[in-house]
Amino acid sequence: MGHHLSKIAVGVGLLATSGAALAAAQPNILAIFGDDVGYWNISAYNQGMMGYQTPNIDRIANEGALFTDHYGQQSCTAGRAAFITGQEPFRTGLLTIGMPGSDHGIPDWAPTIADLLKEQGYMTAQFGKNHLGDQDKHLPTNHGFDEFFGNLYHLNAEEEPETYYYPKDPEFRKNYGPRGVIKSYADGKIEDTGPMTRKRMEHADEEFLDSSLAFMEKAVKADKPFFIWHNTTRMHVWTRLQEKYQGKSGVSIYADGMLEHDDQVGILLDKLDELGVADNTIVIYSTDNGAETATWPDGGATPFYGEKGTTWEGGMRVPQLVRWPGTIKPGTKINEMMAHQDWLPTLLDAAGVPNVKEKLAKGYKANGKEFKVHIDGYDFKPLFEGKVDKGPRESLLYFTANGELNAVRWKDWKLNFAVMEGNISNAVRLEPNWPQIIHLRADPFEKAPHESGMYMRWMADNMWLFVPMQDVLGKFFNTLPDYPMQMSTQMNPAAISSQSLQLKAKMQQLDKLQQQMNSLNIK
Repeated sequence: MGHHLSKIAVGVGLLATSGAALAAAQPNILAIFGDDVGYWNISAYNQGMMGYQTPNIDRIANEGALFTDHYGQQSCTAGRAAFITGQEPFRTGLLTIGMPGSDHGIPDWAPTIADLLKEQGYMTAQFGKNHLGDQDKHLPTNHGFDEFFGNLYHLNAEEEPETYYYPKDPEFRKNYGPRGVIKSYADGKIEDTGPMTRKRMEHADEEFLDSSLAFMEKAVKADKPFFIWHNTTRMHVWTRLQEKYQGKSGVSIYADGMLEHDDQVGILLDKLDELGVADNTIVIYSTDNGAETATWPDGGATPFYGEKGTTWEGGMRVPQLVRWPGTIKPGTKINEMMAHQDWLPTLLDAAGVPNVKEKLAKGYKANGKEFKVHIDGYDFKPLFEGKVDKGPRESLLYFTANGELNAVRWKDWKLNFAVMEGNISNAVRLEPNWPQIIHLRADPFEKAPHESGMYMRWMADNMWLFVPMQDVLGKFFNTLPDYPMQMSTQMNPAAISSQSLQLKAKMQQLDKLQQQMNSLNIK
């Protein structure tokens, strides 16, 4: 299968009876997401260079596959939205974090993996960080999950009420502050378990871990397949460690946090073994976005140029390790380009619903709702099974938090239409006259534009790329008029102008006209 994919097998070498049993049963799904975990902070990737080991996370790769070219997004919200909806965050408007109390969040018209798996008899739960909106309508239990217990924001936002200048007036916090850690259920019950304080941050991941373990037990006892999305608060700033992990690595506070994080991944894996369901459980380990290096030493590490909040590879490429017994051969290395969006069609195929992308494009009912959307993900199950030699994804779009298209990847090539220089807080978007060309095999770390004296000569020879890249962009943008779309919010209001307000008014008029036409069945 070439240098892109090695050692993938269907599992023919396993016991035939075991393989037949696995094929007949719907697999359980355990998706574990860290928060801001750097590509280079996992020892399976860094090969021990960071001075500590993550044996439990590495175990997933040793018993499954390690991905080199997997993509999240440039921010927490965008990466999580891409995974759970299978759509580009540009469509769902979930490109950046929402402020407390904002009406902006996951839209009701966007189906989630949980919505679709519920239709197939799965028990579904999400534990830990959500970050897809903080109003009740945005809670996971209104989007296909039976249970949710977790926080709704990034950690540093939740500790703001304890900072020096935060107003002490209770009314201010009531009107503008974050909600507490929420428990909610599909029947509508919602409980606020109290704020995510600095002290609670030391043990919050243990609370979420206990919930995931208990849900596994409940599903196995009920003899039903389960989907658990387990989202830790590690490794988002600021790291508040319980005493037994402080200084444990001897490297840094971030490394100490990774040791705690790895231990908890091990507990989840051990629970699958204890319950006897490991052989029929897909385990995915990944994170939302690239490493946040600006906060080092309480920040992640990546070999790629750039960081979280930018559209360089360092901001978008993330670690991913997957164990899929009977489908992915242990010790596999996968160099095919994959993205979080691809998991929705892949997991639905595993659960017995092939071609869900095509079904949703025409109109599909799941979890009591009617959905008609364009899924941007691709089904990777045939690749993992060894039925095809190449992955289905040929291109990837790189959008900023403000919804600007900065870059596109096509096969091994990347065009940077605009670049972001600086860190997550002060990056400036620059638009060169000519798109910057990168070959991600010859220069995976995007060093050539910054360091090579021959780069301009090489780039001039490869401007032929502009033509096929236009085709890639045309295919994506041509799908926008026919399917729902939510405009994104912006963290920085500097782009507001009279022209932007006029454009917004025109868009609202068009939306109102479209609604009127729909009510009259005018196409």
